[in-house]
Amino acid sequence: MVDADRCLHRVPAFRPTRLHRTIACAVKSLSILSLSAFFAALLPAVSLARPLPLDPAREAAVSSLFEAARQSPTHLRVFLRPMPKGGDLHNHLGGAIYAEDYLRWGAEAGLCVSADGLSVASPPCAEDRKLSTFSQNDEFGYDRLVHALSTRGWQRGVGRNDATGHTQFFRSFARFGPIGSQSASKMLASARAIAAGDNLSYLELDHNTTTLMDAVLAAPAGVLTERDLPARLDGEIAALQPLLAKARAELTADEATSAAVLDCAGAHPDPGCGVSVHYLFQAMRALPPTQVFRSLILGFMMADADPRFVGVNIVMPEDAMVALRDYDLHMAMFRLLEAKYPHVRRTLHAGELTLGLVPPAELRNHIAKALDAGAERIGHGTDIAFEDDAEATMARMARDGVAVEINLTSNDVILGVHGADHPVQLYREHGVPVVLSTDDQGVLRSDMTNEYVRAVREQGFDYRALKQAARSGLHYAFLPGNSLWTDFAGLRPVDACGTDLAAPACAQFLERNEKARLEADLEARFAKFESDRLAVASRKS
Repeated sequence: MVDADRCLHRVPAFRPTRLHRTIACAVKSLSILSLSAFFAALLPAVSLARPLPLDPAREAAVSSLFEAARQSPTHLRVFLRPMPKGGDLHNHLGGAIYAEDYLRWGAEAGLCVSADGLSVASPPCAEDRKLSTFSQNDEFGYDRLVHALSTRGWQRGVGRNDATGHTQFFRSFARFGPIGSQSASKMLASARAIAAGDNLSYLELDHNTTTLMDAVLAAPAGVLTERDLPARLDGEIAALQPLLAKARAELTADEATSAAVLDCAGAHPDPGCGVSVHYLFQAMRALPPTQVFRSLILGFMMADADPRFVGVNIVMPEDAMVALRDYDLHMAMFRLLEAKYPHVRRTLHAGELTLGLVPPAELRNHIAKALDAGAERIGHGTDIAFEDDAEATMARMARDGVAVEINLTSNDVILGVHGADHPVQLYREHGVPVVLSTDDQGVLRSDMTNEYVRAVREQGFDYRALKQAARSGLHYAFLPGNSLWTDFAGLRPVDACGTDLAAPACAQFLERNEKARLEADLEARFAKFESDRLAVASRKS
């Protein structure tokens, strides 16, 4: 063990605090840099009352601890779990919930197990088919049901000869559908609790209210061409406008109930209460074009009317026959609606494809077309290496600050793309902003910490790259307000916060700008995490 007084004895003209002692000894034991240089860098940033708690020396010390931990998945998980992770910008609420939670809620609601034991059914049913009875009395049947409602079994080899990961993933949603349609408030509470456990500070959830989804599915099926869109838009807006108030009231009620579940106003609130949440409306690309258009119209209308909805997305399997056939039509819909609602933000699932899943012709330009349609972020982007003029597309993304939402577990399970075949390093080498996301963590049996572990173990991320991804998860979020940073790459704050985060001008700026407030909070979290890591290392030395 290193003696604190002895290891500080040779630092000239320095009177250390106990914090300095413990950090310095950890650094010396790791042979990172000289103590004089370490403290010269540390002193200006030790206090969180300084402009920002940025500290290159502290980061270097923690990076050394990280390099030791990365050699073992278990050590790495322990290291990364408490690490602040910013925002999860690609998180579908329906897929974020674990099957066990869905089944518990289904049992409480009196739902049943289907005759084949693979899905949830509405009552009535025999006593032994009630979820409340079945879950307790048939252990192996319950395991089989969890496998059916997620990719848990498939990821462990169960049924791989009968279905692809793609099929198993997407069919899970229909199997737990009867529960999800009546459990929005519980889903919100669960998602926030999981996020808090992963030390996320923000969720941008893909979520549609029941009111608006019912309206989408009620649209009559029919043929649409690009020429039909402007006239149809005017009629749809007039007919759908009265639904917005009902949808907003539904969301308000769901949020209030979820806050009660988490005891947010009580004496012992769940940590999930501290996770900020906004929503993206999900347009449904594998439906008939009249329903896709209505879902997009409602998404833009809702995001324009309710600040809790910060943007619009388009989801469902990109390789579905209808989605491929109508891709250009869907992009035309986006362009039309963007012109009418220019302040509504847009992220598009694009390039969630790979060679073999679809014919080569379908891999040529989906990401480029999404950018042409106004995408401000790209979800997945997995097929970029197969697109025509991929380098120009990535240069455009880098120049315009269009981030790519990277979902490592999802891309592995659904597309079979992982390791060196995944394009995340290609994006990074071309300067494209990268954010790490969970996609559907419940169905995929993952969480954000696991995505960070995979980024390290499979993609070579170092500690600074993970911090950059965490910061990007807030900087490229569609959060209201201005950023803390006038220069994100150089981490230079706005003038109001350039002297002291606690100064009145900065406090007022943070109060007015939710994005900046969460970014400042992330930096404080990083400072605490790194100091805690070094303190632990000191105690072990």
